[in-house]
Amino acid sequence: MELDPTLPPIEQAQDIAFDLWTQAHAFSTALLRPWNAYQIGIILALIVVAHILSVLLGPRMHAWMRTREGWPKWRMRLLVMIHRRLRLIFFMMLAWLTFAVMQEVTWPSRSYLIEIAASLALAWLVITFVTRLIANGFLRGIVRYAGWIWATLIVLELTDDAQRLMDSLALHLGETRISVWLVVQAIFILGVLFFAARLLSRTTSARIARNDEISPSMQVLAVKFLQVLLYGAAFFIGLRTVGIDLTGLAVLSGAIGVGLGFGLQKVVSNLVSGVIILLDKSIKPGDVISLGETFGWINSLGARYVSVITRDGKEYLIPNEDLITSQVVNWSHSNEFVRLDIYFGTAYGDDPHKVRQIAIDAAASVPRVLSMKAPVCHIVGFGDSSVDYILRFWIRDPTQGLTNIRGNVYLALWDAFQANGISIPFPQREVRMLGDDEKAPPLPID
Repeated sequence: MELDPTLPPIEQAQDIAFDLWTQAHAFSTALLRPWNAYQIGIILALIVVAHILSVLLGPRMHAWMRTREGWPKWRMRLLVMIHRRLRLIFFMMLAWLTFAVMQEVTWPSRSYLIEIAASLALAWLVITFVTRLIANGFLRGIVRYAGWIWATLIVLELTDDAQRLMDSLALHLGETRISVWLVVQAIFILGVLFFAARLLSRTTSARIARNDEISPSMQVLAVKFLQVLLYGAAFFIGLRTVGIDLTGLAVLSGAIGVGLGFGLQKVVSNLVSGVIILLDKSIKPGDVISLGETFGWINSLGARYVSVITRDGKEYLIPNEDLITSQVVNWSHSNEFVRLDIYFGTAYGDDPHKVRQIAIDAAASVPRVLSMKAPVCHIVGFGDSSVDYILRFWIRDPTQGLTNIRGNVYLALWDAFQANGISIPFPQREVRMLGDDEKAPPLPID
């Protein structure tokens, strides 16, 4: 059907819709013919047979699948998909077999409905299996139903009419004409390009992560840069493919710049701070940091925040700006060695030379304390009731915790002091009672 370009868009859409209605009425009328009715009966019979086969063979296949232990996960998922769609698979196979037989024994016009049913079943199966590659369930459902609708239009040879109908439904914004068909094309092309960009990004990111010659922070920076590059290229290529003029984006970019200047200052600050952190390598995944009262190791570096996991399992999302503007203690920035200090005191009657050696030997006996950096013990003062010492030792695994290693060293000191007769004093006070011969001062009389 040729449309008159001089007609208004609404009248063009009405003409196309009327033409589609005419074709649908003619098709439904043709179904009342004897051979068409026979084909519909055959299709219904094939559906019943496919259902019976799925009922009989489905449980056996499920029992066989349960015995396939150790198979790769992707293979088991494929078997689950096949098991759930046995009815459609059996119908598709029976329909094509029936169509091939009828092509040999009768005229082609007496089997075209069966061919349509078989083609639809095959197209729906292919779309179902292909869309399983999309991880997001909501997006997968949209793509699947859209694919089923478009495949049905292709099989029924209605794509041209549907395209003209969607193209006639348009909105004019100045010199720009945006039609439903243009939007559908843009969604499809952008979806394919974004899917390809996502797949390429995942593959490349996995290879970068396996490269031990690249530092963790540079790996994160390379992955983020690659994602921005791929998704940005997919967006602009998709818009150019559907014929959208990108010069109009200059005005949009100016408006976005104004919005960033007023309402998104913190967001942009965190984004820029994240890039700075990745470039100067001040922190990286696996580092142990202290920020205020938060102590833990860095789990991941994001575009807006850093994920820090503490020893008690809490995960803190710290904005990147805080790591740039605040004082951060990185326990493993330049190396993994961390020195810890322990303070204790002993009685004045104990030999300080012996106490120092006992404390050093006790600290060295704890497994996580490094022997290459031997512990040291020094006197730091003479207190009211004890001689005060400081015991220093080194570890190289701060991610395993600091409190627990201090506790183990304290326990080793306690055992060593008990074994060698070293006493740990506590504050004492001497109280003297006045004798009876001394008279107390008289009480004041009001």
